[in-house]
Amino acid sequence: QVQLVESGGGLVQTGGSLRLSCAFSGLTLNYYGIGWFRQAPGKQREGVSCLSNSGANTYYAESVKGRFTISRDSAKNLVYLQMNDLRPEDTATYYCASAGGPVDPAHICMASNGMDYWGEGTLVTVSS
Repeated sequence: QVQLVESGGGLVQTGGSLRLSCAFSGLTLNYYGIGWFRQAPGKQREGVSCLSNSGANTYYAESVKGRFTISRDSAKNLVYLQMNDLRPEDTATYYCASAGGPVDPAHICMASNGMDYWGEGTLVTVSS
């Protein structure tokens, strides 16, 4: 059974940092592309950052480029999203998701309905 569990969300002030973690079980990361998505109240889900199954290619939404970094630890089946210089507009529930096979990270981030498995989400609140 595949499970994705996010952690690391919380309340932070503008300019602060958080590191989100996504723990995977039931699948091998080397065979899956991984994405971090977010959804704020009243807004559509947005692909924030995605990573190819090889780990060699990444995608970042324009709104987070230079501030967020996606990474993975395949040995521990963990994927991270380091978020720096947080802004109130980053406030949202953040989800990790996986897509099987060789994937283009830009494609899976922009077409989030192609993901196979989703976590339950972790809430990030950035106060001004």
